[in-house]
Amino acid sequence: MRFRGDWQIKNPHPEASGWAFEHENVYYPDTDDTMMVLMALRHVAPRDAAKRKEQFDRALAWLLSFQCRDGGWAAFDKDVTAAWLEHVPFADHNAILDPTCSDLTARVLELLGYIGYDRHSVLVRRAVTYLRHTQEADGSWYGRWGVNYIYGTWQALRGLAAIGENMDQEWIRRGRDWLESCQNDDGGWGETCESYDFPSLKGVGPSTASQTAWALMGLCACGDPTRESIQRGVEFLIRQQNEDGSWTENETTGTGFPRVFYLRYGMYRLHFPLLALATYRKLAG
Repeated sequence: MRFRGDWQIKNPHPEASGWAFEHENVYYPDTDDTMMVLMALRHVAPRDAAKRKEQFDRALAWLLSFQCRDGGWAAFDKDVTAAWLEHVPFADHNAILDPTCSDLTARVLELLGYIGYDRHSVLVRRAVTYLRHTQEADGSWYGRWGVNYIYGTWQALRGLAAIGENMDQEWIRRGRDWLESCQNDDGGWGETCESYDFPSLKGVGPSTASQTAWALMGLCACGDPTRESIQRGVEFLIRQQNEDGSWTENETTGTGFPRVFYLRYGMYRLHFPLLALATYRKLAG
């Protein structure tokens, strides 16, 4: 898909090429949707393989061109981090900046791992270093686009596993251990939007289908399907599934702008539990 209009001054990449969050948005693609579309295209049998490869390579080059100075990726822009911009009177929701974040950076690594990208390349090593630097002292990662530390930690572990990192490294095990530390008594996981205002509430909340699925996939990325935490999480999802195959989730687990507004995505409660159960089944063989 081609996008019209001038391109960002901070990114001199010659050709805009990506996908946007909205169906009718032809002006402002984002990295998150682009990398997810590229993940999906891996599984599509094209009518014209050469054309699909050209589109894939063009979008991938565009995506990789957005790596920022710190080694991470943001959603829409590149190196738009000047704090003074938030003091401009018309700054919408006081969220005019687009800082890099661990969840998107890890998702880039996930994509690159799936397509066999050179894990020893400078680009990949810078991204892994970024994740090491953004890990919290307790082993978790902040989640920018999903609530919250459960989301960020799942993405980090999944991305590191996909790109071929040794998941037995001490710093990576700390991420796994943090997820296990906040598993609820019912076997699930939950976290509220309050964790953005009060980090002491990270990983604390009633169990939800989507957040349990995230935690499960993070643990599965570490490789041992027999861990008690994984077994209990799988049992929670099976036990909570409705007769029609769906899961009920009344909580808000999607992030718009942290500390400003949040989103309830109706498909989260369906998509992520299915993905988590499929991930577990594949791991368990």
